[in-house]
Amino acid sequence: MRCRPMKMIALAAALATPCAASAQGWPSRHVTIVVAFPAGGPTDVLARAVASDLADKLGQQFVVENRSGAGGNVGAASVAKAAGDGYSLLFATTSVVNNRFMYRNITFDTDRDLAPVVLISKTPIVLVASHGTGLKSLPALIAKAKADPGKLNLGSPGHGTAAHITAELLQRLAGFKLTHVPYRGSAPMIADLLGDQINVVSDLLPTQIPQLKAGKYAGIVLTGAMRSPALPELPTVAESGFPGFEATSWNALLAPAGTPQEVIGKLNTLVNAYLASEKGKQELAKFDMQAGGGSADDLKAFMAAEAAKWGPIIKAANITME
Repeated sequence: MRCRPMKMIALAAALATPCAASAQGWPSRHVTIVVAFPAGGPTDVLARAVASDLADKLGQQFVVENRSGAGGNVGAASVAKAAGDGYSLLFATTSVVNNRFMYRNITFDTDRDLAPVVLISKTPIVLVASHGTGLKSLPALIAKAKADPGKLNLGSPGHGTAAHITAELLQRLAGFKLTHVPYRGSAPMIADLLGDQINVVSDLLPTQIPQLKAGKYAGIVLTGAMRSPALPELPTVAESGFPGFEATSWNALLAPAGTPQEVIGKLNTLVNAYLASEKGKQELAKFDMQAGGGSADDLKAFMAAEAAKWGPIIKAANITME
């Protein structure tokens, strides 16, 4: 009877050894990074840059796979259901937090099935207005919307996108209302804005920089915590009468639940180093993104705060997706 506890301890140690060894030897083969949206966009390009840097540092291929569908749910679900061995990762966007409030039949739970690794970037939203409106500032937009309720319309690149729900948050905070017109992407929305077919647009900043620099329409306000180096004259919402306001789209690296902490720690250290490097800074600057960084626990807290912020807004605005 005295030998049994020792045998059990020995058995537990033997069972733990392969897992520990696999974590220490990681990666011993290629790693897949899933991007839950089509190739070619800023998220995809940044994911490939991060993957290339990790491959250089770790001596194994980091292969980016685009698995789009259901607003990012298809790609996220594939990683949430993958083995927690460090060989499947998700290059996540804001949708991995927000979709739970909009879609009824999500097959995974972000908090339970995915482990935070590191926040990679933040991208502010920008509100712009056609020249026909004469609007050039947030106070002017609020005043006009309140004076003529229901007259101004607001375009976004899609129902339930970060640009859409950010505009909803701002309207509720400032007490005004615009008529939402969802588009299928930014291109048709920009065409209508140039033709004065729509009054105001909420969109990711990188998409709007060329038109704003060319003076094709007026910038109203940025939703990030700081001004953009590309458009330094454009104020933030916080500077325009709403201190502390910040709303962004973001990218983060996540792993399946159960991924060894040694692997998460190694990825976190390497991605933080990339974000602080000149190469990383230059890549982020291409899309006017702000560097993320921090620990895995920092990302966990950030995602919890995002859920607490956006859940009530999405519910109040009755934003639902099929």
